Amino acid sequence: MREAYDVIVVGAGPAGSVAACHAAQGGAKVLLLEKDRDIGVPVRCAEGVGDAGLRLVVEPKPEWIYTKIEGVNLIAPNGMRVRLQDQKFGYVLNRKIFDNYLAEKAARAGTEIRTKAYVDGLLFEDDYVAGVTVQNLGKRYSIRAKIVIGADGVESRVGRWAGINTQLKLVDLETCVQVTMVNVEVDSHYCDFYFSRQIAPGGYAWVFPKGEGIANIGLGVSGEYARQHSPLYYLNRFVEKYFPNGAILTTSIGGVPVTATLKPLTTNGLMLVGDAAHQANPISGGGIVSGMIAGRIAGMVAADAVQEGDYSKSYLSRYERQWYREEGNNHKVFYRLKQAVYKLTDDDLNRTAEAVLKLPQPKRTIVNVFKAALINNPKLIIDAIKVFKDQTFAVFEPLT
Repeated sequence: MREAYDVIVVGAGPAGSVAACHAAQGGAKVLLLEKDRDIGVPVRCAEGVGDAGLRLVVEPKPEWIYTKIEGVNLIAPNGMRVRLQDQKFGYVLNRKIFDNYLAEKAARAGTEIRTKAYVDGLLFEDDYVAGVTVQNLGKRYSIRAKIVIGADGVESRVGRWAGINTQLKLVDLETCVQVTMVNVEVDSHYCDFYFSRQIAPGGYAWVFPKGEGIANIGLGVSGEYARQHSPLYYLNRFVEKYFPNGAILTTSIGGVPVTATLKPLTTNGLMLVGDAAHQANPISGGGIVSGMIAGRIAGMVAADAVQEGDYSKSYLSRYERQWYREEGNNHKVFYRLKQAVYKLTDDDLNRTAEAVLKLPQPKRTIVNVFKAALINNPKLIIDAIKVFKDQTFAVFEPLT
Protein backbone atom coordinates (compact mmCIF):
# COMPACT_ATOMS: atom_id res chain seq x y z
CA MET A 1 0.00 0.00 0.00
CA ARG A 2 1.09 3.52 -0.76
CA GLU A 3 1.00 6.38 1.74
CA ALA A 4 -1.73 8.25 -0.16
CA TYR A 5 -4.52 7.70 -2.68
CA ASP A 6 -7.17 9.83 -4.28
CA VAL A 7 -10.01 7.67 -2.96
CA ILE A 8 -10.19 5.01 -0.23
CA VAL A 9 -13.28 2.78 -0.14
CA VAL A 10 -13.97 0.94 3.13
CA GLY A 11 -15.88 -2.30 2.52
CA ALA A 12 -15.83 -4.55 -0.55
CA GLY A 13 -19.49 -5.54 -0.74
CA PRO A 14 -21.37 -4.70 -3.95
CA ALA A 15 -21.75 -1.01 -3.05
CA GLY A 16 -18.08 -0.59 -2.20
CA SER A 17 -16.71 -2.50 -5.18
CA VAL A 18 -18.92 -0.62 -7.64
CA ALA A 19 -17.91 2.71 -6.07
CA ALA A 20 -14.23 1.77 -6.36
CA CYS A 21 -14.66 0.64 -9.97
CA HIS A 22 -16.33 3.84 -11.13
CA ALA A 23 -13.89 6.06 -9.26
CA ALA A 24 -10.97 4.22 -10.88
CA GLN A 25 -12.61 4.34 -14.32
CA GLY A 26 -12.81 8.11 -13.83
CA GLY A 27 -9.06 8.34 -13.37
CA ALA A 28 -8.75 8.31 -9.57
CA LYS A 29 -6.12 6.28 -7.72
CA VAL A 30 -8.28 4.02 -5.56
CA LEU A 31 -7.68 1.71 -2.58
CA LEU A 32 -10.43 -0.77 -1.61
CA LEU A 33 -10.18 -2.18 1.93
CA GLU A 34 -12.07 -5.29 3.11
CA LYS A 35 -11.90 -6.53 6.69
CA ASP A 36 -12.63 -10.19 5.87
CA ARG A 37 -10.12 -12.58 4.36
CA ASP A 38 -12.19 -13.24 1.24
CA ILE A 39 -14.51 -10.94 -0.62
CA GLY A 40 -18.08 -12.27 -0.70
CA VAL A 41 -17.59 -14.45 2.38
CA PRO A 42 -19.46 -14.94 4.64
CA VAL A 43 -22.72 -14.56 2.74
CA ARG A 44 -25.13 -12.53 4.85
CA CYS A 45 -28.14 -12.27 2.58
CA ALA A 46 -30.69 -14.36 0.70
CA GLU A 47 -28.88 -13.55 -2.58
CA GLY A 48 -31.93 -12.46 -4.57
CA VAL A 49 -32.03 -9.57 -7.08
CA GLY A 50 -34.53 -8.30 -9.61
CA ASP A 51 -33.60 -8.49 -13.29
CA ALA A 52 -34.45 -4.89 -14.17
CA GLY A 53 -32.59 -3.43 -11.21
CA LEU A 54 -29.51 -5.56 -11.77
CA ARG A 55 -29.25 -4.43 -15.39
CA LEU A 56 -29.02 -0.81 -14.26
CA VAL A 57 -25.50 -1.60 -13.07
CA VAL A 58 -24.27 -4.88 -14.62
CA GLU A 59 -25.46 -7.40 -17.18
CA PRO A 60 -26.40 -10.80 -15.69
CA LYS A 61 -23.82 -13.54 -16.21
CA PRO A 62 -24.61 -17.27 -15.93
CA GLU A 63 -21.50 -18.01 -13.87
CA TRP A 64 -22.78 -16.11 -10.84
CA ILE A 65 -26.46 -17.10 -11.03
CA TYR A 66 -27.81 -20.10 -9.11
CA THR A 67 -31.29 -19.99 -10.58
CA LYS A 68 -33.70 -17.81 -12.49
CA ILE A 69 -36.76 -16.68 -10.54
CA GLU A 70 -40.03 -16.54 -12.45
CA GLY A 71 -42.34 -15.53 -9.63
CA VAL A 72 -43.06 -15.37 -5.92
CA ASN A 73 -45.60 -16.95 -3.62
CA LEU A 74 -46.97 -14.75 -0.86
CA ILE A 75 -48.24 -16.93 1.99
CA ALA A 76 -50.79 -15.42 4.37
CA PRO A 77 -51.01 -16.38 8.06
CA ASN A 78 -53.87 -18.81 7.35
CA GLY A 79 -51.88 -20.53 4.58
CA MET A 80 -53.53 -18.95 1.53
CA ARG A 81 -50.97 -18.57 -1.26
CA VAL A 82 -50.95 -15.71 -3.74
CA ARG A 83 -48.69 -16.31 -6.75
CA LEU A 84 -47.19 -13.37 -8.64
CA GLN A 85 -45.35 -14.41 -11.76
CA ASP A 86 -43.26 -12.86 -14.51
CA GLN A 87 -40.63 -14.44 -16.76
CA LYS A 88 -38.28 -11.53 -16.00
CA PHE A 89 -38.57 -11.55 -12.22
CA GLY A 90 -34.95 -11.97 -11.22
CA TYR A 91 -32.24 -14.28 -9.98
CA VAL A 92 -30.75 -15.97 -6.96
CA LEU A 93 -27.06 -15.12 -7.05
CA ASN A 94 -23.96 -16.95 -5.95
CA ARG A 95 -22.80 -14.01 -3.84
CA LYS A 96 -19.24 -15.25 -3.44
CA ILE A 97 -18.74 -15.37 -7.21
CA PHE A 98 -20.82 -12.23 -7.80
CA ASP A 99 -18.96 -10.13 -5.23
CA ASN A 100 -15.63 -11.36 -6.57
CA TYR A 101 -16.74 -10.43 -10.09
CA LEU A 102 -17.47 -6.86 -8.96
CA ALA A 103 -14.15 -6.63 -7.12
CA GLU A 104 -12.33 -7.98 -10.16
CA LYS A 105 -13.97 -5.30 -12.31
CA ALA A 106 -12.71 -2.69 -9.85
CA ALA A 107 -9.21 -4.18 -9.95
CA ARG A 108 -9.15 -4.26 -13.74
CA ALA A 109 -10.12 -0.60 -13.71
CA GLY A 110 -7.02 0.13 -11.60
CA THR A 111 -8.22 -0.26 -8.00
CA GLU A 112 -5.75 -1.64 -5.47
CA ILE A 113 -7.48 -4.14 -3.15
CA ARG A 114 -6.44 -5.31 0.31
CA THR A 115 -8.32 -7.95 2.33
CA LYS A 116 -7.89 -8.63 6.06
CA ALA A 117 -7.67 -4.85 6.29
CA TYR A 118 -9.44 -3.65 9.43
CA VAL A 119 -10.08 0.10 9.37
CA ASP A 120 -10.05 1.40 12.94
CA GLY A 121 -10.17 5.16 12.51
CA LEU A 122 -10.16 8.21 10.25
CA LEU A 123 -7.53 10.84 9.62
CA PHE A 124 -8.56 14.50 9.65
CA GLU A 125 -7.05 17.68 8.32
CA ASP A 126 -8.72 20.94 9.30
CA ASP A 127 -12.43 20.10 8.93
CA TYR A 128 -11.95 17.38 6.31
CA VAL A 129 -11.75 13.59 6.43
CA ALA A 130 -8.26 13.00 5.07
CA GLY A 131 -7.70 9.24 5.17
CA VAL A 132 -7.93 6.15 7.38
CA THR A 133 -5.96 4.13 9.87
CA VAL A 134 -5.96 0.42 9.10
CA GLN A 135 -4.56 -2.81 10.51
CA ASN A 136 -3.38 -5.23 7.84
CA LEU A 137 -1.37 -8.44 8.29
CA GLY A 138 -0.02 -7.48 11.68
CA LYS A 139 0.88 -3.89 10.85
CA ARG A 140 -0.94 -0.61 11.35
CA TYR A 141 -0.93 2.05 8.65
CA SER A 142 -2.06 5.65 8.33
CA ILE A 143 -3.10 6.19 4.71
CA ARG A 144 -4.12 9.56 3.37
CA ALA A 145 -6.89 10.14 0.85
CA LYS A 146 -8.68 13.06 -0.72
CA ILE A 147 -12.00 11.24 -0.35
CA VAL A 148 -13.13 8.29 1.79
CA ILE A 149 -16.20 6.29 0.79
CA GLY A 150 -17.76 4.34 3.66
CA ALA A 151 -19.37 1.09 2.53
CA ASP A 152 -18.94 -0.60 5.90
CA GLY A 153 -22.50 -1.71 6.59
CA VAL A 154 -25.37 -0.89 8.91
CA GLU A 155 -24.67 1.71 11.64
CA SER A 156 -21.45 2.58 9.83
CA ARG A 157 -18.46 3.25 12.09
CA VAL A 158 -16.84 5.29 9.33
CA GLY A 159 -19.87 7.57 9.31
CA ARG A 160 -19.89 7.87 13.10
CA TRP A 161 -16.21 8.75 13.22
CA ALA A 162 -16.92 11.55 10.75
CA GLY A 163 -19.71 12.92 12.96
CA ILE A 164 -22.72 11.48 11.11
CA ASN A 165 -25.37 9.82 13.28
CA THR A 166 -25.81 6.37 11.72
CA GLN A 167 -27.82 4.80 14.55
CA LEU A 168 -31.22 3.29 13.89
CA LYS A 169 -34.43 3.13 15.88
CA LEU A 170 -35.35 -0.44 16.81
CA VAL A 171 -38.46 -0.26 14.65
CA ASP A 172 -36.24 0.60 11.66
CA LEU A 173 -33.84 -2.30 12.12
CA GLU A 174 -34.59 -5.89 11.14
CA THR A 175 -32.58 -8.54 12.96
CA CYS A 176 -32.16 -11.49 10.65
CA VAL A 177 -31.00 -15.07 10.60
CA GLN A 178 -30.70 -17.42 7.64
CA VAL A 179 -29.70 -20.99 6.98
CA THR A 180 -28.83 -22.69 3.73
CA MET A 181 -30.51 -26.09 3.77
CA VAL A 182 -30.50 -29.21 1.61
CA ASN A 183 -33.11 -31.97 1.42
CA VAL A 184 -35.88 -29.40 1.18
CA GLU A 185 -38.86 -29.47 -1.17
CA VAL A 186 -38.87 -26.19 -3.08
CA ASP A 187 -39.93 -24.96 -6.50
CA SER A 188 -36.59 -24.04 -8.03
CA HIS A 189 -38.01 -21.03 -9.92
CA TYR A 190 -40.28 -19.50 -7.27
CA CYS A 191 -39.50 -17.72 -4.00
CA ASP A 192 -41.80 -18.03 -1.01
CA PHE A 193 -42.55 -15.23 1.46
CA TYR A 194 -44.44 -15.95 4.70
CA PHE A 195 -46.21 -13.13 6.49
CA SER A 196 -47.48 -13.59 10.02
CA ARG A 197 -46.79 -12.10 13.42
CA GLN A 198 -46.54 -15.66 14.69
CA ILE A 199 -43.77 -16.48 12.19
CA ALA A 200 -41.80 -13.21 11.98
CA PRO A 201 -43.31 -10.28 13.90
CA GLY A 202 -42.60 -6.99 12.19
CA GLY A 203 -40.96 -8.79 9.27
CA TYR A 204 -41.33 -11.90 7.15
CA ALA A 205 -39.80 -15.29 6.40
CA TRP A 206 -38.36 -16.23 3.03
CA VAL A 207 -37.40 -19.32 1.04
CA PHE A 208 -35.04 -18.68 -1.89
CA PRO A 209 -34.22 -21.72 -4.03
CA LYS A 210 -30.62 -22.24 -5.12
CA GLY A 211 -31.33 -25.35 -7.18
CA GLU A 212 -33.09 -28.67 -6.74
CA GLY A 213 -33.53 -29.48 -3.05
CA ILE A 214 -31.43 -26.57 -1.74
CA ALA A 215 -32.52 -23.13 -0.54
CA ASN A 216 -31.73 -20.11 1.58
CA ILE A 217 -34.32 -20.07 4.36
CA GLY A 218 -34.46 -17.17 6.76
CA LEU A 219 -36.45 -14.47 8.43
CA GLY A 220 -36.21 -10.97 9.75
CA VAL A 221 -37.85 -9.69 12.92
CA SER A 222 -38.34 -6.05 13.83
CA GLY A 223 -35.88 -4.87 16.47
CA GLU A 224 -38.87 -4.06 18.68
CA TYR A 225 -39.93 -7.70 18.79
CA ALA A 226 -36.43 -9.16 18.91
CA ARG A 227 -36.26 -8.14 22.55
CA GLN A 228 -38.95 -10.74 23.30
CA HIS A 229 -37.53 -13.64 21.26
CA SER A 230 -34.46 -13.85 19.08
CA PRO A 231 -34.77 -14.33 15.31
CA LEU A 232 -33.18 -17.76 15.77
CA TYR A 233 -36.07 -18.76 18.05
CA TYR A 234 -38.55 -17.90 15.29
CA LEU A 235 -36.46 -19.53 12.56
CA ASN A 236 -36.11 -22.79 14.48
CA ARG A 237 -39.90 -22.94 14.85
CA PHE A 238 -40.37 -22.12 11.16
CA VAL A 239 -37.92 -24.76 9.94
CA GLU A 240 -39.31 -27.40 12.28
CA LYS A 241 -42.81 -26.80 10.89
CA TYR A 242 -42.09 -26.44 7.17
CA PHE A 243 -38.77 -28.22 6.57
CA PRO A 244 -38.40 -30.89 9.26
CA ASN A 245 -36.25 -33.13 7.04
CA GLY A 246 -33.87 -30.43 5.90
CA ALA A 247 -30.17 -30.40 6.78
CA ILE A 248 -28.37 -27.14 7.53
CA LEU A 249 -25.21 -26.29 5.60
CA THR A 250 -24.54 -22.72 6.77
CA THR A 251 -25.97 -20.16 9.19
CA SER A 252 -25.68 -16.40 9.03
CA ILE A 253 -27.01 -13.51 11.11
CA GLY A 254 -27.10 -9.74 10.70
CA GLY A 255 -28.99 -6.50 10.94
CA VAL A 256 -30.68 -4.68 8.05
CA PRO A 257 -31.85 -1.04 7.90
CA VAL A 258 -35.50 -0.66 6.84
CA THR A 259 -35.81 3.09 6.99
CA ALA A 260 -35.52 6.16 4.81
CA THR A 261 -32.11 7.12 3.46
CA LEU A 262 -29.67 8.47 6.02
CA LYS A 263 -29.21 12.22 6.18
CA PRO A 264 -26.66 13.52 5.48
CA LEU A 265 -24.88 11.13 3.12
CA THR A 266 -21.78 13.29 2.91
CA THR A 267 -19.42 15.54 4.80
CA ASN A 268 -16.13 17.13 3.86
CA GLY A 269 -14.02 14.40 2.28
CA LEU A 270 -16.53 11.58 2.91
CA MET A 271 -19.48 9.80 1.30
CA LEU A 272 -21.50 6.84 2.61
CA VAL A 273 -23.06 4.16 0.38
CA GLY A 274 -25.17 1.00 0.74
CA ASP A 275 -26.30 -0.18 4.16
CA ALA A 276 -23.94 2.38 5.71
CA ALA A 277 -26.21 5.02 4.15
CA HIS A 278 -29.48 3.16 4.96
CA GLN A 279 -30.16 2.69 1.25
CA ALA A 280 -31.83 -0.73 1.43
CA ASN A 281 -35.43 -0.93 0.27
CA PRO A 282 -37.43 -0.05 3.42
CA ILE A 283 -40.18 -2.56 2.60
CA SER A 284 -38.08 -5.64 1.91
CA GLY A 285 -34.66 -4.75 3.30
CA GLY A 286 -33.13 -5.73 -0.06
CA GLY A 287 -30.01 -3.68 -0.65
CA ILE A 288 -27.85 -5.27 -3.35
CA VAL A 289 -29.11 -3.27 -6.32
CA SER A 290 -29.74 -0.01 -4.47
CA GLY A 291 -26.26 -0.23 -2.94
CA MET A 292 -24.69 -0.72 -6.36
CA ILE A 293 -26.60 2.22 -7.81
CA ALA A 294 -25.39 4.40 -4.94
CA GLY A 295 -21.86 3.08 -5.43
CA ARG A 296 -21.94 3.96 -9.12
CA ILE A 297 -23.05 7.52 -8.39
CA ALA A 298 -20.60 8.02 -5.52
CA GLY A 299 -17.67 6.63 -7.51
CA MET A 300 -18.36 8.93 -10.44
CA VAL A 301 -18.74 11.97 -8.18
CA ALA A 302 -15.50 11.05 -6.37
CA ALA A 303 -13.61 10.88 -9.67
CA ASP A 304 -15.02 14.26 -10.72
CA ALA A 305 -14.13 15.76 -7.34
CA VAL A 306 -10.54 14.60 -7.72
CA GLN A 307 -10.37 16.16 -11.17
CA GLU A 308 -11.79 19.42 -9.84
CA GLY A 309 -9.74 19.40 -6.64
CA ASP A 310 -12.85 20.01 -4.55
CA TYR A 311 -13.62 17.50 -1.74
CA SER A 312 -16.02 19.68 0.20
CA LYS A 313 -19.42 18.53 1.43
CA SER A 314 -20.94 21.03 -1.00
CA TYR A 315 -19.31 19.34 -4.00
CA LEU A 316 -19.82 15.78 -2.78
CA SER A 317 -23.51 16.52 -2.21
CA ARG A 318 -23.89 16.07 -5.96
CA TYR A 319 -23.92 12.36 -5.10
CA GLU A 320 -26.74 12.86 -2.62
CA ARG A 321 -28.84 14.84 -5.07
CA GLN A 322 -28.36 12.27 -7.83
CA TRP A 323 -29.19 9.41 -5.44
CA TYR A 324 -32.52 11.03 -4.63
CA ARG A 325 -33.28 11.55 -8.31
CA GLU A 326 -32.58 7.91 -9.15
CA GLU A 327 -33.71 6.00 -6.05
CA GLY A 328 -34.01 8.03 -2.86
CA ASN A 329 -37.34 9.68 -3.58
CA ASN A 330 -38.90 6.27 -4.22
CA HIS A 331 -37.39 5.06 -0.95
CA LYS A 332 -39.25 7.81 0.88
CA VAL A 333 -42.49 6.36 -0.49
CA PHE A 334 -41.39 2.80 0.30
CA TYR A 335 -40.80 3.88 3.89
CA ARG A 336 -44.31 5.32 4.19
CA LEU A 337 -45.70 2.08 2.77
CA LYS A 338 -43.57 0.05 5.17
CA GLN A 339 -44.95 1.99 8.14
CA ALA A 340 -48.49 1.20 7.03
CA VAL A 341 -47.81 -2.48 6.31
CA TYR A 342 -46.09 -2.80 9.70
CA LYS A 343 -49.45 -2.08 11.36
CA LEU A 344 -51.37 -4.82 9.53
CA THR A 345 -52.67 -7.63 11.72
CA ASP A 346 -52.75 -11.27 10.68
CA ASP A 347 -56.48 -10.85 10.02
CA ASP A 348 -55.69 -7.93 7.70
CA LEU A 349 -53.15 -10.06 5.84
CA ASN A 350 -55.63 -12.91 5.48
CA ARG A 351 -58.26 -10.53 4.08
CA THR A 352 -55.70 -9.15 1.63
CA ALA A 353 -54.85 -12.62 0.33
CA GLU A 354 -58.53 -13.52 0.01
CA ALA A 355 -59.25 -10.35 -1.98
CA VAL A 356 -56.34 -10.88 -4.38
CA LEU A 357 -57.20 -14.55 -4.93
CA LYS A 358 -60.61 -13.47 -6.25
CA LEU A 359 -58.81 -11.78 -9.15
CA PRO A 360 -57.81 -13.70 -12.29
CA GLN A 361 -54.14 -14.69 -12.35
CA PRO A 362 -53.02 -11.92 -14.78
CA LYS A 363 -54.38 -9.28 -12.36
CA ARG A 364 -52.58 -10.72 -9.35
CA THR A 365 -49.91 -8.04 -9.31
CA ILE A 366 -47.93 -6.29 -6.62
CA VAL A 367 -49.97 -3.14 -7.17
CA ASN A 368 -53.23 -5.01 -6.60
CA VAL A 369 -51.78 -6.68 -3.50
CA PHE A 370 -51.10 -3.25 -2.03
CA LYS A 371 -54.50 -1.95 -3.17
CA ALA A 372 -56.13 -4.73 -1.17
CA ALA A 373 -53.86 -4.29 1.84
CA LEU A 374 -54.24 -0.51 1.99
CA ILE A 375 -57.91 -0.30 1.05
CA ASN A 376 -58.52 2.16 3.90
CA ASN A 377 -55.61 4.39 2.91
CA PRO A 378 -56.22 5.61 -0.68
CA LYS A 379 -53.33 8.12 -0.64
CA LEU A 380 -50.85 5.31 -0.08
CA ILE A 381 -52.46 3.26 -2.86
CA ILE A 382 -51.63 6.10 -5.25
CA ASP A 383 -48.06 6.07 -3.94
CA ALA A 384 -47.84 2.31 -4.50
CA ILE A 385 -49.03 2.63 -8.10
CA LYS A 386 -46.39 5.29 -8.77
CA VAL A 387 -43.38 3.47 -7.37
CA PHE A 388 -44.02 -0.19 -8.14
CA LYS A 389 -44.85 -0.10 -11.83
CA ASP A 390 -43.05 -3.21 -13.15
CA GLN A 391 -40.75 -3.61 -10.15
CA THR A 392 -42.45 -6.61 -8.56
CA PHE A 393 -39.35 -8.58 -7.68
CA ALA A 394 -37.44 -5.46 -6.65
CA VAL A 395 -40.00 -5.09 -3.87
CA PHE A 396 -39.33 -8.63 -2.70
CA GLU A 397 -35.54 -8.69 -2.88
CA PRO A 398 -35.00 -10.22 0.53
CA LEU A 399 -33.33 -8.79 3.59
CA THR A 400 -29.66 -8.42 2.81
